[in-house]
Amino acid sequence: MKPWLRKSLAGVGLVVVVAAAVVWALNRRGEAPIREDVTFTPTPQQIERGRYLAQVGNCIACHTTRGGAPFAGGRGIETPFGTIYASNLTPDAETGLGRWTPDHFWRAMHNGRSRDGRLLYPAFPYPNYTLVTREDADALFAYLQSLPPVRQENRPHALRFPYNTQAALAVWRALFFSPGEFQPQAGKSAQWNRGAYLTRGLGHCTACHGARNFLGATSGGLELGGGLIPMQNWYAPSLAAAHEASVADWDEADVVRLLKTGVNRRASVMGPMAEVVFRSTQYLSDEDAHAMAVFLKDLPQAPLPAPRDEPIRRDAQQMALGGRIYEEHCAQCHGKQGEGAAGGYPALAGNRAVTMPVPANLIRVVLSGGYPPSTAGNPRPYGMPPFSHLLSDVEVAAVTTYIRGAWGNDAEPVSHFDVHHYRRGGR
Repeated sequence: MKPWLRKSLAGVGLVVVVAAAVVWALNRRGEAPIREDVTFTPTPQQIERGRYLAQVGNCIACHTTRGGAPFAGGRGIETPFGTIYASNLTPDAETGLGRWTPDHFWRAMHNGRSRDGRLLYPAFPYPNYTLVTREDADALFAYLQSLPPVRQENRPHALRFPYNTQAALAVWRALFFSPGEFQPQAGKSAQWNRGAYLTRGLGHCTACHGARNFLGATSGGLELGGGLIPMQNWYAPSLAAAHEASVADWDEADVVRLLKTGVNRRASVMGPMAEVVFRSTQYLSDEDAHAMAVFLKDLPQAPLPAPRDEPIRRDAQQMALGGRIYEEHCAQCHGKQGEGAAGGYPALAGNRAVTMPVPANLIRVVLSGGYPPSTAGNPRPYGMPPFSHLLSDVEVAAVTTYIRGAWGNDAEPVSHFDVHHYRRGGR
């Protein structure tokens, strides 16, 4: 072998070794030794605290299959890289957490590692859960250990290469994950900091309300700045933009009511957020709901879009078709002028959910229907039936374009290509 080639290969090998060492070191940040022989005897108060925190984190939503035992895992979570299956959190010794210690659970929450040291995929949102305090992690573990054990083998993930390798996951973590802990912000009230802790940590709100890069990591400089939820066809609107879903100018009581009931005098939740309210936020204590409201109202706001230089051009034939479809299928509930019916059907005129730049949610509601959650504060919500079986892509585009351009609304038209995109999965 020629000397220059030998030196080049040696140099490449050195770079690879150094890079591997850096990745290994970055993936070991913040890890404490694991104590295997700890006796854990939780108190009833700790178990009850953990039960509440499990609701705040909406753990049951991912770790329970339809009709399956609670927290026994098995639910498939689709991602752009394949399907990840949630694990069994019951205290079964063979398939669940029965042989885990509080240290193992803390490491999973704080560092994203399983009991055997394997790196966990961030579909389990440890980039958020790393902010959870040790006290709260121990309470969660206490609650999970109090559940009836269910023997249910964990399903292997179905991910494409190279995403199914620990090496690729280690590189992802080195690039995008750093373990941390919640630090109260000086100059803010205890209530604001409690809201920030819940929203950024167990609530993992950025998992939906944040943009993601091509490797699935949350990105963007604006906190809770909105993003399309991968594989679900729904857009989680920006909570920091007045033209999307900011609550900065709302009364605190209205924010609390939306979190706890799914509806208020200004809005209602549907799609993935309806499940969050149903399984999680309706159970918030009044104190925690108000704390989250205080934090959300205080988010830094994005600037409003610049005024358009020219008016939006709409096709007259498409608007006419949309008007006829609206009259036939929508006006009976939402009113001839989009005024809605108080306490029942939302107004469409002046509705931010209708005029958002991303039309995904309006299209999804027309195609699949819209159903606010049934909650203690709103046990019999009004719903909207699906129209995917009645309306073609062209017709859905026409009626959504009409709604986005009538009664003073002034949003971009929707094309039948947009409808086709979201009908087939938004992929």
